[in-house]
Amino acid sequence: MTTQTPVDIEREVERHMALPYRVELVASEDGGYFVRIPDLPGCMSQGETVEEAMEMIRDAQRGWLEVTLENGQPIPLPAARAGYSGKFTLRVPKRVHRALAEAAEAEGVSVNLFAASVLAMAVGERAPAGPESLRHTSFSDT
Repeated sequence: MTTQTPVDIEREVERHMALPYRVELVASEDGGYFVRIPDLPGCMSQGETVEEAMEMIRDAQRGWLEVTLENGQPIPLPAARAGYSGKFTLRVPKRVHRALAEAAEAEGVSVNLFAASVLAMAVGERAPAGPESLRHTSFSDT
């Protein structure tokens, strides 16, 4: 095992600080924010505001990297981001397919656009271009 000097450690810390690690920020029910870097196990923090939480996670990341390097442990690289084509196969029960087809017809759009809009709204994204009424559609399992 090679012993790293403080200069070597600082250089490695700076190198890893520049990598595109994914940061997860979650609003707490009690106020404030919880924040973590999933690729660095145990690297987490919190803050009262988004800005404070982001500042705190960068400080926690720096400390995490320093301690890990001082202990001679390997630093995980950021997880590779999967490429997404925008296409996937989805199997649904016939009654759900029928309900989607009927709702799409009522909106004057294809089942594909209607389902894409509903999925986008479910994950908090903007619905694809289409009739404005799609942005306000709600469903029940009745």
